[in-house]
Amino acid sequence: MKVEEQKLAPSQAPSPFFSRAGDGGGANGPLAAAAGATVAFGRLLAVRDVSFDVRGGDLLGLIGPNGAGKTTLLRAMAGIQPLTRGKILVMGHDVARAEPEALRQLGFTPDTPVFYDNLTVRDFLRFIALGYGLDSAEADDRIGFWLEKVWLSEKANQRIKALSRGMRQRVGIARTLLPNPALVLLDEPAAGLDPAGRVQFRQLLCDLREQGKAIIISSHILADMEEYCTHIGIMAHGQMLQFGTVAQIAAHGDGTGRCRYTIVLARPLEGVKATLKEIGGVHAVQVERDRVVFEYSSDRTEAAALLAQLVSRQVPVASFVPHTSGLEEAYLRTGIRQVE
Repeated sequence: MKVEEQKLAPSQAPSPFFSRAGDGGGANGPLAAAAGATVAFGRLLAVRDVSFDVRGGDLLGLIGPNGAGKTTLLRAMAGIQPLTRGKILVMGHDVARAEPEALRQLGFTPDTPVFYDNLTVRDFLRFIALGYGLDSAEADDRIGFWLEKVWLSEKANQRIKALSRGMRQRVGIARTLLPNPALVLLDEPAAGLDPAGRVQFRQLLCDLREQGKAIIISSHILADMEEYCTHIGIMAHGQMLQFGTVAQIAAHGDGTGRCRYTIVLARPLEGVKATLKEIGGVHAVQVERDRVVFEYSSDRTEAAALLAQLVSRQVPVASFVPHTSGLEEAYLRTGIRQVE
């Protein structure tokens, strides 16, 4: 499966720490690619034959239930989790071989970043900068830039152990972006962020896209993913069930001629589930007090006829709403169940 290249406007004010990722061979081809990536833990296949690629400006969102293989795939992309078979390339270099050209071009933030809690935010980032061979002056410039980008400038001299979970998550993102990687991997980065923080985080992701970086992110916040992602991969049981642009995934399944409806009743009604099941074409009926969800034809004429039948059967319908196409609706229509 191929990712379609996204055309983006150039940044209005480029920064030396926020630069395009094209240098190094990724400008005309994929920045990163997985080919038949498979990870097995004994008999358990955590990732099964996953293939895709991402280019500069792509933001791929991985969605799926807990245990779907999203984190294992991200760890494999980062070179942390060895592949059982298959290959992962970053800017044409094999991650499995720990080639420096590949490793220096990727950054990974796990869902629970690890820190030296007794260090201040600034000292921790200075320590990271030393590991990348940055001199003190350049390190301080980059640290100041990224702390401002993740809204932590005022916390620079505070010990990490005193920070909230959301602030620690921001420090993890700053640590990932400090060396200016071409490929950015983020595992549940919005966990712990308050509503204002999520808005600011979306803006940061859009800025990274405009700078030509490729980003792969996992999250359960589908509303946010639909807003900032260019592409979506739906995973379950280690497999990539669906892959494409956000528009393609949101429209997936519309050709069936069916959609979900929600009815709100004026009052709870005993036997409403049985009443709906008696009507031809109605499936997957779920009732919770005064709210009824079911599947039926998406044709407007047939929907109007169904509503008329319900009224004639004395069902007190207060509202009758078809679910519009969207990422959340597409995900629900896959029928994926939570992994136990």
